[in-house]
Amino acid sequence: MSLRSRALELFDALNAPLSVSAHCDLPCGVYDPAQARLEAESVKACMVKYNASDDADFKVRATLIKEERCEMVKHHLWVLWTDYFKVDHLKQYPNLHDLFWMATKSAGDAKKTNDPIVADRLLSEIDAIGELFWATKK
Repeated sequence: MSLRSRALELFDALNAPLSVSAHCDLPCGVYDPAQARLEAESVKACMVKYNASDDADFKVRATLIKEERCEMVKHHLWVLWTDYFKVDHLKQYPNLHDLFWMATKSAGDAKKTNDPIVADRLLSEIDAIGELFWATKK
């Protein structure tokens, strides 16, 4: 190893933080399942409007928006699951993993259909996650 490489390694080691502790990229503490729910409400609204329309162009736009919102639901759920909830929460609420798995799967299912019943299921699952979330905030 060259003298320059060793010097750079030493410099990096001296400037490295000793420990870092944060639950997310920016430890803001602002989490809320309402973000996922709002997007899921949009998914359902797109489905209802799709089913009420005879305009092919409108239906294409409604489908594109619905699919985008489904991805946003999954994103917001996974931020909660991976950044907010901790091992202690899972010990306290052993069904937490299944709730997130089912809600994420329902968001994926909603992309494949325009059946509002699927959106209702998604909303119900998000509500169940929300109940546990708020119970952890007490």
